[in-house]
Amino acid sequence: MVSFMLSSLISVFAAASGVLSMPMDTSLSARATPAAPHFVIYSDEWVSGEDGPPAVSDVTGYNVFALSFWLTSGPADQADEWTLIDSAARASFLTSYHDAGISLIVTAFGSTDAPTTEGYDPTTIANDLAAFVLEYDLDGVDIDYEDFDAMNAEDGSAETWLTTFTTALRAQLPQGQYILTHAPVAPWFSPIYTSGAYLTVNENVGSLIDWVMLIIDELSEGTTEYTTCSGLLTASSTTFPDSALFQIAAAGVSLDKLVIGKPATTADANNGYMNTTLLAQCVEDAAEQGWDAGVMVWEYPDAAAPWIEQVRSLAFPE
Repeated sequence: MVSFMLSSLISVFAAASGVLSMPMDTSLSARATPAAPHFVIYSDEWVSGEDGPPAVSDVTGYNVFALSFWLTSGPADQADEWTLIDSAARASFLTSYHDAGISLIVTAFGSTDAPTTEGYDPTTIANDLAAFVLEYDLDGVDIDYEDFDAMNAEDGSAETWLTTFTTALRAQLPQGQYILTHAPVAPWFSPIYTSGAYLTVNENVGSLIDWVMLIIDELSEGTTEYTTCSGLLTASSTTFPDSALFQIAAAGVSLDKLVIGKPATTADANNGYMNTTLLAQCVEDAAEQGWDAGVMVWEYPDAAAPWIEQVRSLAFPE
């Protein structure tokens, strides 16, 4: 994504007190895909003094927490930390999060992986990733695909890889039971891509994706892309035309699936930063035009409960 995506995405969740004596509830009711609006926070950064995910109170106001990253080589960073917690502790954390209405997912790839360019078979990788989700009792997966060389080749290889991969992943993680999201950079929805980029991915497998989190990445030129409400919502610059929120919806992506993604600080991204006051106003403007998909941020702990409270304050106060 940008600094996190743009370097790496984010890590996880909350320490809960006590250890469950009963096995974790993995029923459909516990895992049903949450309704919009979606408020998502990534966590990749190591936090001194934390052994495992943050306390639920630190991420109040969010309803999805993303452990980053799962790589083609296996789990790393916060995703790896989750595997090092024993099963009883994981069950306790999950119960605490679920009781607070927060789903726990893992994020795949990020800037470390270029699975298409590196020649990985999409079905094999999808099956490996699904097996990780199932083994470690997660609520789903987010796909932070950052293989810029493959997408920029405009030869259809990235679109084909993502289509096959998403189809295979959804076959293992049934819709309605497991979350499956994608987090592409917003410029990949611009019609300047002759191969279609994410417009083609959406046409092919959009129905299998629960929602899309729009990321602003170093792919954008300069530091002012998507940093005003108009540029973010209604009219992107000529560099990547027709890639603002409502322009993407007009191109055929369901508006109710388009989550706005933003860095928490200027240190979390090369560009695209908005302060919480301005972002809250943009969120309100979008909501007044019928949008309610939600907001994503990278990363914890730079963003936590106070950040999302401010961003939600005008349109979605708690």
